[in-house]
Amino acid sequence: MPAISATATAVTPPPAFAARAASVGGSAVREILALTERPGVISFAGGLPAPELFDTAGLRAAYDAAFTASARRALQYSTTEGLPELRAAVADRTAARGLPTAPDDVLITTGSQQGLTLLTGALVEPGDVVLVENPTYLAALQCFGLAGARVVPVPCDGEGILPDALAEIVARERPKLLYTVPNFQNPTGRTLPGSRRAAVAEIAARLGLWLVEDDPYGDLRYEGAHIPWLAAHPGAEDRTVLLGSFSKVMAPGLRLGWLRAPAALRRAAVVAKQAADLHTSTVDQLAAAHYLAEADLAAHLATVRAAYRARRDALLAGLAEALPAGSTWNRPEGGMFVWARLPEGHDAARLLTAAIARDVAFVPGAPFYTGTPDPRTLRLSFTTHTPAEIAQGLARLAGAAVAAAPRERP
Repeated sequence: MPAISATATAVTPPPAFAARAASVGGSAVREILALTERPGVISFAGGLPAPELFDTAGLRAAYDAAFTASARRALQYSTTEGLPELRAAVADRTAARGLPTAPDDVLITTGSQQGLTLLTGALVEPGDVVLVENPTYLAALQCFGLAGARVVPVPCDGEGILPDALAEIVARERPKLLYTVPNFQNPTGRTLPGSRRAAVAEIAARLGLWLVEDDPYGDLRYEGAHIPWLAAHPGAEDRTVLLGSFSKVMAPGLRLGWLRAPAALRRAAVVAKQAADLHTSTVDQLAAAHYLAEADLAAHLATVRAAYRARRDALLAGLAEALPAGSTWNRPEGGMFVWARLPEGHDAARLLTAAIARDVAFVPGAPFYTGTPDPRTLRLSFTTHTPAEIAQGLARLAGAAVAAAPRERP
């Protein structure tokens, strides 16, 4: 066999990445979380459930039950649509909240983020217009960007989408879909009122528009009455996809979500999922089904809501001392986030630099915007720290606010 020559021939580099991969940036939230993992940091940055509130005993029992019932089934491939008992449990919970749903209406996904990805693959061609709230969920912007969509913001106020503005944009842009988080929105914490939901449904029916309704936080209501989903309003029945998640009900490490969609679109999502991962983890689905059947989920959620309500209130109580005079913020009825805005002349990114130096963190609002961002906005999550820790974090933030204050010109 001839020896390999030591003189290398010219090497041609591999082809370039797809343009969409080069044009979509990483998540600013995930990058900030990486900065705040060191011990001692009090972080208001991540939208993370409190780990001490996980029902670890109940989930361990659910996994034991999954193996006891049939280890062979738990460890085997399963159908793309999801296990029948878990789809039935999701349908029952959805119907109990006022939206009639059959198991066949449901597709189990590997987290609700996968559901959004599957829908985007089924609906969006490069160049299609996708409408979003402004600001909106950062990972949704990444998803639409990777699909090559042209993302157009819909004007919003403190309660969310402005229906008149939505109607004007739909008529002008002829978008493929509207993506919305109506309950305790990420990042703003705001909730779209029922009257506006009805108006959005009417606009979608009249002008021809898919609605993607993302509801990961709906079980985390601390005050006020439940508002029916967009999907429950007249006109929305045949054009709304509802996305749900088990991350806030059980634990995000399960990576379990679901979508409810009209039959033709659901089938397209099934085909997209077959190409993505064949099916969601069988053992995790079985454990979730056992948990929903055997655990007292209502009692668990009551415990979680009580803890999060106290943490929200602790954050709200201390913001006046922590943020510069003239700052404003909202009072969310549920969810995980408070949205704040600094006064004129201040900048949230500059405040973050000073905050991290003092072992406290939050997320500046700019990455959540489509188009021109508001550099004075910031998102604060209250779920992962106790009220005492929140108070300590706010004291650190107050020091950072002093250090980052704009200096007056002499």
